[in-house]
Amino acid sequence: MSLFSIGLSGLNTAQNALTTTSHNFANSATEGYSRQNSIVASAGGQYTSQGFFGYGSNTTTVIRVYDEFLTGQLRGATSASSALSTYSDQISQIDNLLADQKGGLAPLMQKFFASVQAVADTPADPAARQGMLSAGQALVGQVRSASNYFKQLQSGVNEQVGTAVTQVNAYTKQIANLNQEITKLKAASGGQPPNDLLDQRDQAVAELTKLVGAKVVVQDGGIYNVFVGNGQPLVMGSSSYDLKAVPSAADPDRTAVAYTLANGSVFESEAGGIAGGSLGGLLQFRSETLDAAQSAIGRLSLVIGQTFNDQHKLGVDLNGAIGTDMFKLGTAITLPNANNTGGAQVQASITNTSALTTSDYTLQFDGTNYTVTRLSDKQVTTSATMPVTVDGFTVQLTGAMNANDSFVIQPTRNAATGFDMAITDPAKVAAASPARADAAAANTGSGTASLSNVAPGFSLPAGKITAKYNGAGYDFTDSTGAALVPAPAGVPNGGNTDYTINGLTFSFGGTPSTGDSFTLSSNAGAVSNNGNALALAKLQTAKTIGGVSSYSDAYAQLVNDVGTRAKSIKIASTSQDSITTQIKTAQQSVSGVNMDEETVSMLKFQQLYQANARVIQTATTLFDTIIGIGR
Repeated sequence: MSLFSIGLSGLNTAQNALTTTSHNFANSATEGYSRQNSIVASAGGQYTSQGFFGYGSNTTTVIRVYDEFLTGQLRGATSASSALSTYSDQISQIDNLLADQKGGLAPLMQKFFASVQAVADTPADPAARQGMLSAGQALVGQVRSASNYFKQLQSGVNEQVGTAVTQVNAYTKQIANLNQEITKLKAASGGQPPNDLLDQRDQAVAELTKLVGAKVVVQDGGIYNVFVGNGQPLVMGSSSYDLKAVPSAADPDRTAVAYTLANGSVFESEAGGIAGGSLGGLLQFRSETLDAAQSAIGRLSLVIGQTFNDQHKLGVDLNGAIGTDMFKLGTAITLPNANNTGGAQVQASITNTSALTTSDYTLQFDGTNYTVTRLSDKQVTTSATMPVTVDGFTVQLTGAMNANDSFVIQPTRNAATGFDMAITDPAKVAAASPARADAAAANTGSGTASLSNVAPGFSLPAGKITAKYNGAGYDFTDSTGAALVPAPAGVPNGGNTDYTINGLTFSFGGTPSTGDSFTLSSNAGAVSNNGNALALAKLQTAKTIGGVSSYSDAYAQLVNDVGTRAKSIKIASTSQDSITTQIKTAQQSVSGVNMDEETVSMLKFQQLYQANARVIQTATTLFDTIIGIGR
C-alpha cells in the first residue's frame, strides 16, 4: 500500500476510461455500434491497527450498453418494415398499369364496343367494319401487353428472390464465423466480452432480418442460433446452412426458396413458409397479388373472346357465310410436379368461360381418388374417375398417375398471351342475322313473325320456307311446296308462339287471318341488316362472368382490388415504418453514442487523470522530504 501505487491505479483507471470514451467518439457514426463503458471497481484494502486502507481502483471489464429486449424488438420491426416496403413497391407497379385512364384496358374496351355499335348503326359501311377490326386489334394488343408486363414482373421476382437468397447466405456465413471468433476470444481472454465483434454480429443479424424474418435464439456462452420459416436453421453455432433459389417442383418457371439440412439434403419450402423481410414481401406479393392479377387478365381475355366468338358465329357476313371466330384464344396450362414417378399426362380444356375463376388448381392422386383443389380457398373436388370438370374447365388424363403424383393446372394464368384477332377481312364481320321473316303482301290479318333466337350449330335455310296460318297454327312448306319433315312444333311464349327450324327460332304473334303467310329465308346478301351486330354490342353490359359481372365489371373489380390492396399496404408500410422508428429511437437512447454525454465523460475522466497525477506528484514530494531528512 502506497500513495504511488494508489495514484498509479487511478491513472490507469482514468486512462482506460478515456480510451473507452475516445472509442465511443470514434464510432459515433458507425452503424450498429453500441456505446461502451469501462467498469471500475475498488482494488480492496489492507488491514492495519488503524483500520483498512485502500489499494486504489481497477478496471474490471469493458461492456456494451445493450438492451437485448429492445434489440429483438427492433429486429422484428425492421423485418416487417422491409416486407411491407417491398410489397408496396411491387404492387404499385401493377396499380399504375391497371389504373391508367389513357393507356389501360378500360378505355380500349370502350372504344372497341363503340366500334361494334358503329357497325350496328351502318352495317354496310366498310369503314365501320374496318374500324371495328382495328379497335379489336388495339384491344388484344393491350391485353397481351398487360400479360407480358405481368410475365416480366414474374421474371423480376424470380431474379430478386435469387439475389436475396445470395445475400442471406452471405450474412449467415458471417454470423457463423463471428460466433466462432467470439467464442475463441472469450476463451482466450478469460471470459471478457469482445464488444466490437458482438456489435458486428448484431449488425449482421439486423441486415439479415431486412432480407428475411429470421428468429435468433441465444445459447449458452452467448452463441447465436438463427432460424427461419417453421424452425429451419440458418445458423447453428459456427455452422451455416444455405438457402437455395431453385425452380419450383410444381412450376419450373417459378423460383422457390429451398432449405439446406445438416446432412446436405435440400427441400423446397412450403407456401408461406418464408415470411418477413424483403424476401418474404416478394413472395407474398407474388402469391397474393401478381398471380391473381395475371390470371384475372387471362380470364378476361377468355371471356371476351369466347362470348364474342359464340355470338359472332350466330350471324352471317357480307359473303353470306356463317360467322367464324372473331378472336383467337389462349389455352389452359398443366404442369407436372418434378417429383412425379408416373408417366401420366394431363390436359385441361376451357369448357365454360363464365364459370372460370382466377385461381390455380392442383390435381393429386392418392392411389384411389383424384382430387382437384382450388388453391385460392382450398375447395376440393374429388372423383374416382377421369375426366373431371371444375369451375369451367375439364381435366383429362392420358396414362396412369402413381400415388402421390400431382399436377398444377393454370386455366387462366397465361391465357392472355394467346389472345389475338382471328379475322382481318372486314367482309367477314358477321353483322347480319342469319335469317329473316317477311309477311306476304296479300295478308289481311295483323300477324307478325320475326327471328327471335339463334342456337349454336344452326344451319341456314337451303331455300325459302313458307309458313301459312291454318286458323289454329302454322303449316310449313319448303320451296317445292312439300311439308317440312319433321313438322315444326309450336311452343307458347307469352302472347306469341315459337317454332324452331334447324336451330333458328321464329316467333309468331299478332292476329293473323286464315291463309295469311310468311316467308322464312336466309339473310345472305342483306348487307344492311344489323341483327347480329346489335347482339354483339349488347355483350358489353351482359353478365357474362359467373352470371353477375360484365367485362367492364370484372376489370373494374380487378382495378379496385389491386388499388385497395396497394393503398392498404402503403398505409401499413407507413405505419410500420413509424413503429420501427420509435423502437430504433428507444434502442439508440440506450445503446447509441450521445456526443454531449461522452464530452462530459471525457472531462470527468480527464480530471480524474489529473487528480491521480497530483497524488503521484504529492507522493514524490513526500518521498523527497523524507530523503532530505536522512541527509
